[in-house]
Amino acid sequence: MRKNILLLLLLAAFLFTNAQKNYLLIGTYTTGKSEGIYVYHFDSKTGDFDPVSMIKTSNPSYLAISPDEKFVYAANENAKNGSGGQVSAFAFNKADGRLSFINQQPSAGDDPCYVSVDKTNKWLATANYTSGTLSVLPINKSGGLDSASSVIQHNGYSVNTERQTSPHVHCAIFSADNKFLYAPDLGIDKVMIYSFNPRSGDLTESGSIMTEAGAGPRHFTFHPNNKFAYLIEELTGTVSAYRSVKGEFELIQNVSALPVDYMGSIGSADIHVSPDGKFLYASNRGESNTIAIFKINEKTGWLTPLGHQSTLGKTPRNFNFDPSGNFLLAANQNSDEIVVFKVDKKTGLLLDTGKRIKVGNPVCVKWIKM
Repeated sequence: MRKNILLLLLLAAFLFTNAQKNYLLIGTYTTGKSEGIYVYHFDSKTGDFDPVSMIKTSNPSYLAISPDEKFVYAANENAKNGSGGQVSAFAFNKADGRLSFINQQPSAGDDPCYVSVDKTNKWLATANYTSGTLSVLPINKSGGLDSASSVIQHNGYSVNTERQTSPHVHCAIFSADNKFLYAPDLGIDKVMIYSFNPRSGDLTESGSIMTEAGAGPRHFTFHPNNKFAYLIEELTGTVSAYRSVKGEFELIQNVSALPVDYMGSIGSADIHVSPDGKFLYASNRGESNTIAIFKINEKTGWLTPLGHQSTLGKTPRNFNFDPSGNFLLAANQNSDEIVVFKVDKKTGLLLDTGKRIKVGNPVCVKWIKM
């Protein structure tokens, strides 16, 4: 009896310890010190980390993890001589944390900058920035990619004559119920909404969200309750909050993500809701190099600014929470490191842990459970 109890206690301790650890995957630009995708162990209790593996691939600027966590997909942000970019598929081995290349397909556009996998694990959506195209690629049984089955060309322009002379699709995310695909387009000041058929992979335009002229919509995210959605607008440095009801979106607030006295260049980038749904965070590049912090009214979706945290580096293109929500990792693209912040879950504020992950041109942070 005592032996059985001891075994159960040891098993419980093992499971608890293992639950505190995750694989951290980092996408990069390979024009500098980086060579591809990097994998680390990350301890969600202490914030400690150690390197595991790396696989070479060109400019994997955004990563997507399959729902079953067996595969990883990368947007290879290239457009050589007008031949377009690529998307790559990798198998992920949880036993040793290594990626194995499966195959690569054309992204059906130039400079793919965002990829996401639908809930059935059968389709990969890709946002091609420079060409302004949105594509859907089938995922086959081996986890590899087939050629694009659906390609949509956005059309139009907006008021910023330097950045908005043509469409620039910057994000592609599936709805929680897998019935819609949302595609913010920086060039035309719209979030395009498509009905999605998970059996065929087909997209049908079903509406759009129009932003303020010159806003430059970039990334779109939902509150965990799916009643509210938030959009970061790159060119104006603003966040728009929406109430979501049966596929329709009502603007409830537009608020600056920049410090009040900021006078430098604007380049807001990423946006995430904390796992507990209490706070919203948005990153600012330019000379700001900050993360804006907002408290969320979970009944109304309204945002209350709480302040800004320096990312302690240059160009926070992307950031993300670890699965526990204990830490926020800010990928500072132009200072070649990821800064690890401890999250105060009561106040939403961020505390520098002093821990830095040294990696060349980090631009995407993703997670896989161990």
